[in-house]
Amino acid sequence: MLDVEKSIGEIWNLYGRHQLSRTFDLPELDGWAWDVPQAGPGIDVFGDVADLRVLDLGAGVGRHAARLAALGAGVTAVDASPTQHQRALDRYPETPGLRLVCADAVDHLQQAAPYDLIYSVSGMPFLDPHRLLPALATGLKLGGRLLFSALHTNSAGDGPSDSVTARTEILRLPGTDTEHRMHMWVLEPHLWEDLLIDHGLVLDTVTTIDSPQAGQPLSYRLYAARRPEQRARWATSRTPR
Repeated sequence: MLDVEKSIGEIWNLYGRHQLSRTFDLPELDGWAWDVPQAGPGIDVFGDVADLRVLDLGAGVGRHAARLAALGAGVTAVDASPTQHQRALDRYPETPGLRLVCADAVDHLQQAAPYDLIYSVSGMPFLDPHRLLPALATGLKLGGRLLFSALHTNSAGDGPSDSVTARTEILRLPGTDTEHRMHMWVLEPHLWEDLLIDHGLVLDTVTTIDSPQAGQPLSYRLYAARRPEQRARWATSRTPR
């Protein structure tokens, strides 16, 4: 059953409320997952995070943020959904190194001190990059890093868009047959790179994360970028296509 189209905020509040009502909950992370279990880079992509000031954008229940906090990072986990935020509060009421915040990502970045590391497990494509990236660029310290995963090809086999525009994707609530339509920015890698460069960031790597299930076209990309220590006096070269 396909529900009427709702805003991103309404959908994630509905998702969080649905999850709060369930007895099942996800296990703690032993390693790391960029949306596709048993696929893609692990936690090693972050390097040593001890004593780093870290931001998790779109933190949801907070499992990833708690994993980095356990390694000695000071992690702020931000989610705009009150119900998702409540799930995190219920699960991690007093976790050393972890601060849970219910706020709009851009509003938080504009008010917070810059971070050493910002990451997002597939949260960025739900926000207009023209609104988010200016705040991300200034929300990183000089030399700071940005890592985020983004949908590339959905489970129906639809590949990324060739323009910076939102399109409709489908979210199905776990344990139900109800599908919700939502807007997402599912972009070609060169478009993400152009956006990052336009806002003063340098893209270092793009890593493919494919589903390990045979015949499943679902695929993500992991983008690793950074804010240069100082702005170069010449144009930044792009990575090979």
